[in-house]
This record gives sequence, C-alpha cells and structure tokens, in this order.
Amino acid sequence: MSNAQPKLSKVEEQNFTSLGNILGILIGFISPLIFWLIYKDRSKFLDTNLKSALNFHLTTIIAFIAASILSAVTFGILSILFLVIGVLILIFCILAFVKTRNGENYKYPLSIPFVK
Repeated sequence: MSNAQPKLSKVEEQNFTSLGNILGILIGFISPLIFWLIYKDRSKFLDTNLKSALNFHLTTIIAFIAASILSAVTFGILSILFLVIGVLILIFCILAFVKTRNGENYKYPLSIPFVK
C-alpha cells in the first residue's frame, strides 16, 4: 500500500494557495509555511507560489530588523520605513491572492530566495 497522497484538484490548489497568501497579511510567514509544508508534495502550483510567499515574508522580517536599526540610529527619523514595509506587504499579498485565486502564478518581488 502506497503512502502517496493524491494530487490536489485545481480548485483545492487555488484555494489553499490563495489562502496562504492572504493570511500572510495577518500572520506573516506562518500561513505560507504551514500550507507549503502540508501540501507541497501534492501540488506544483502550490509549491512554487507558497515558496515565493515564504521567501517574501522572511525577507520582510529582515527588512523590519533593518528598519528598527535605522530608526534607532536616526532617533526615529526613518521610522516611516515601518509604514512602507507594511504597505508593501499589504499590496503584494493582495496581488498574490488575486493572481493565485485565478490560477495564475505570482512571484513576489523584492524577496531573497531562502527556500528553493
């Protein structure tokens, strides 16, 4: 008896991938990580798109750390960076949600490829 799980249907791929992307607005890298770990072997579409989301959210963690250091060094002058990063997260997660919901691949810009 094989332990291989069945491939996800097209609708399931789109649902899980888009959900992993949109939840990234609220819980960062946790949502793409969970969906990716559970379903990566059952869907190439999900694997590709949620790896991109995971890399983006890990990159934003580094950006927030850099913004914290820059804000501290400049006595708060560069604290606007937190707002910029937050807006970019919002925009890119919504774009990823819409694209993957329609069955299209979405590659997050400005991300370091930690997970390949």
